Amino acid sequence: MNSDSIKKESHFVKIPILLVFTVFCCLIWGKGWSQVSRDSSLLPIDSVNSAHPFKVKGDSVIVLQPFLQPRMDSLPKPQVKGGKRTKFGKWIKKGYDAIKRNHPRDTSDKTIAYHSRIENYYQPYAGKVIRHIEVRQFGFEKSFSDTATKIRYFGTNLLNSLHNNSKSWVIRNNLFIHEDDRLSPAIIADNERYLRNLNFIRDARILVKTIDPSSDSVDLLVVTKDLFSLTGEVSSLDLDHQQITIGDENLMGLGQSLEVTGLHDPERKPKYGIDARYEKYNVFNSFLNVSGGYADIGRNLYNYKKNERSYFLNLDRPLYSQYARTFGFLHMTNAWSEHSFEPFIEPDSAFYKYHYKMLDVAFGYNFGARRHLQSTDVPLRKVISFRYFNYNFKESPQQFVGRFVEKLNDRQAFLTKFTLFKQKFFKTRYILGFGATEDIPYGYNFSLTGGWYRIKDLSRPYIGLDANRYAYTEKGDILQFFLRTGSYFREGLQDGNLLLGTSLYSRLVRVRQLKVRQFMRMSYSSQFNTAIAEPLRINNAFGLQDFRQDSIQAKRRLTLRSETIFFSPGKVFGFSFAPFLTGDFSLIEPTKQSIDPSHFYYGLGGGIRTRNENLVFGTIELKAIYFPRKIYGQNQFKIGLTTNLRFRYNSSYVSAPEFVQVNNDIRNDIF
Repeated sequence: MNSDSIKKESHFVKIPILLVFTVFCCLIWGKGWSQVSRDSSLLPIDSVNSAHPFKVKGDSVIVLQPFLQPRMDSLPKPQVKGGKRTKFGKWIKKGYDAIKRNHPRDTSDKTIAYHSRIENYYQPYAGKVIRHIEVRQFGFEKSFSDTATKIRYFGTNLLNSLHNNSKSWVIRNNLFIHEDDRLSPAIIADNERYLRNLNFIRDARILVKTIDPSSDSVDLLVVTKDLFSLTGEVSSLDLDHQQITIGDENLMGLGQSLEVTGLHDPERKPKYGIDARYEKYNVFNSFLNVSGGYADIGRNLYNYKKNERSYFLNLDRPLYSQYARTFGFLHMTNAWSEHSFEPFIEPDSAFYKYHYKMLDVAFGYNFGARRHLQSTDVPLRKVISFRYFNYNFKESPQQFVGRFVEKLNDRQAFLTKFTLFKQKFFKTRYILGFGATEDIPYGYNFSLTGGWYRIKDLSRPYIGLDANRYAYTEKGDILQFFLRTGSYFREGLQDGNLLLGTSLYSRLVRVRQLKVRQFMRMSYSSQFNTAIAEPLRINNAFGLQDFRQDSIQAKRRLTLRSETIFFSPGKVFGFSFAPFLTGDFSLIEPTKQSIDPSHFYYGLGGGIRTRNENLVFGTIELKAIYFPRKIYGQNQFKIGLTTNLRFRYNSSYVSAPEFVQVNNDIRNDIF
């Protein structure tokens, strides 16, 4: 390596690390990020959403002053500082005013007051006995923004006729509060968020009905609106190859899901295949979800051919509320590959034969979970969790004998994690959805993981850190700062990983009839003392969208992602539309094994997304993207249609111990 190349490598390593890390540290502890103005665009989940009197008439909840519609971003005009403008500045100002004239920043109805925390409204009732809980459900023709008006057309009538509403006992089964309990404002706020994040619920509100000002009791009204739970997907419909999926996320309104996929492929043996999965949510009000399934068309772990047969059983109990004490899971799987494609004889170099059994179990405890029930302050939570997993390969592919390939080798781990979090949620709209209420966190969440890991005959201790700071500006911009780092130990640090960065969702701005939001994310990744770890790649969430070539490998990676979303007015048969423009830029230091020695890659594109917020079926996206650099195995220009995209931020408080990931965001913890 010559001196010039050494100098380039040195600058690439030092400048991003020092610059990005310094900015990260300054911002994460900056004093201005935790302040909320009274006109903040974000709506805390513990903001007043029932501070107005209401009455129930028939199947309507009539509010004397509207309250159910969450505010969109209310952005006060910034004060203009004095001083002379240059001619260039005046020209820019004139152009900006021309765009904005008669199109003010997006605000909600002035009659909607959302300036106080939900505890401030519930506080007068704190400690009172909950006498009765009534459950009401809206049909698809009703809106939370105007409960007295019904929107009836062919689409809503069809949905109502085909849909089975959630049974009232299913909604009650998902309440943390019960009749004869003492009213806790904090728990009610958490419960409302939990209801809204159920797979089959679109939105939910919990309201207080006073009996008498002097009474020591109150009634509660729980209002929910279902998602249309039937779903389906046609993955292939050729004359000689068909794959169709049908399912129901809330089968018969009983809080259970069933999904079945059928395959017909004459080139496969057998030519018919199935994948069936069932899940029962919240068994007996224990908040334990039980799921199981069988498949003979699973994808091969290595080449993704549909030749895996498996069955599984999962028991999951999340930390559904910060006031819950325990969480954990038990996952068991038995899977093996079969020789399903020609030639149907062995040995076949294109067939990766394996058989493994998996056991994965975790348990966590939230210290002092029931404290601070009547406090209006956000409590600091301390959680400890343990995890053990064992992937026992009875048989591994002969092609990888003597090599470390993590997903095809025996591996075993015991991990412990300690988490500190001080976190609540804000309600807002037009982040990942098209107008439905969304819960975005604020506060911080830090976790330290340590333990032991073995892959094949290599056994090593491990330690990792995952730090997240969720913040917002007074004008309504939403930010996240994240830091992930971890390393194994074997004669010093080994297979170390570092990922840090920041994400931004701008305030919602109205430009003519459009609602516009800007998204940006900058991330820096690095590896050190690499032994057997997978290299950094750019075909993932921290690289280029829709980039499929996985042979671009790097030691370091700096990525900037930008996306501008334009939420259009109106709907067509209940479907909202949002055109978008996107750009991804990655600067890397390639490894010697990378198929391309280039340092800079980028992609530019755009498209349109559409979704009906009443359907459990996800977002449909049509996108075109252009990659200027020519790379073997990668198309420069791509047009694709993606269906059933699930845009929903993971709103869990904590998770089981795990290793730091720098090539993906499995739990969707990063904006």
